[in-house]
Amino acid sequence: MTAVAQGAPTIVSLPAGEDLAAKQFYFVKQSGATFILPTGASDLPAGVLQNKPASGIPAEVVVIGPTKVVADDAIVAGVLIGTSADGQADTKIPGTDTSEYVAGKAMEAAAAAGDIIEAIVNCATPFRAA
Repeated sequence: MTAVAQGAPTIVSLPAGEDLAAKQFYFVKQSGATFILPTGASDLPAGVLQNKPASGIPAEVVVIGPTKVVADDAIVAGVLIGTSADGQADTKIPGTDTSEYVAGKAMEAAAAAGDIIEAIVNCATPFRAA
């Protein structure tokens, strides 16, 4: 495992707007006063889910700081990442993924979809990969 930044991440909590029990370490977005899964790669991510809440149960989400994320595909350590259409982390390439948000950086590599890797996210001020 790669060394990750020290310090506590910034975590916020809102009720899960849907069953997220199988989505720990996925990106989520805010929908009103709840957290739900993204429905497209261009959705604005609110953070990375830390627990496994059922609908209506508080969802704990890392907005800024170190976290684990589930990869959507192979990811190279050090690349910029954001959400895929289903909430998994995928690579964001500035100038190519212009309608998608960069929400962090992969701190270690993923060999395939479903791998859990360390990342540092900043979903408080994500930017488009323009």
